[in-house]
Amino acid sequence: MLPLCGCGRSEPEQPVAPKSVEDWFAIKVGDRAVRMQLAVTMAEQQHGLMERRVLGADDGMLFVYMRPQPMSFWMRNTPLPLDIGFFDEAGVLKEIYQMYPFDETPIRSRSTQLQFALEMNQGWFKANEVRPGAKLDIAALKAALKSRDFPTRQFGLGD
Repeated sequence: MLPLCGCGRSEPEQPVAPKSVEDWFAIKVGDRAVRMQLAVTMAEQQHGLMERRVLGADDGMLFVYMRPQPMSFWMRNTPLPLDIGFFDEAGVLKEIYQMYPFDETPIRSRSTQLQFALEMNQGWFKANEVRPGAKLDIAALKAALKSRDFPTRQFGLGD
C-alpha cells in the first residue's frame, strides 16, 4: 500500500481579515510591556474607553493620529479613573495627566507636537516608573497598524 501524499495539491489560502479596535497588541512603553488596543479612526477615537468598566492591570488604549498636534481628552461616559500619557512623533513620552470618571473637563496638552496618546488605569505610569522620556516601541506599533490594514506611511512612520 502506498502512502497518500498531498503533493501538488494545496488548499487555497484564506484571506486573513484585518484586526480591529477590539484586538490587543503587545507594545512596550520604556521597559514595560503593555497590551494595547489601537484607536485609529475618528469613530474609534471618539468612542475610546467609554462605558468600559474593567481594564486589565497592563491594558490600555493607544490613540494614533496622522500627524503631530495638540491633544485634548475628556472622560464623557467613562467610568474608569485613567492616566493619559502624550507622546511625540518619535514615540517619546512628554506629558502624563490623571483623568477622573465622567469628568468632561478637557485635559489639554501643553505641547502642540504630539501624535500618540495612551490611556491606562490611573496610577499605572507612577506604579511602573514610566516617566517622561520613556519611548513607545514604534516598531511594534508599526506592525500593529499593518495588521489593522493601515499604511504606516500615512502616520509618518515609513514602510
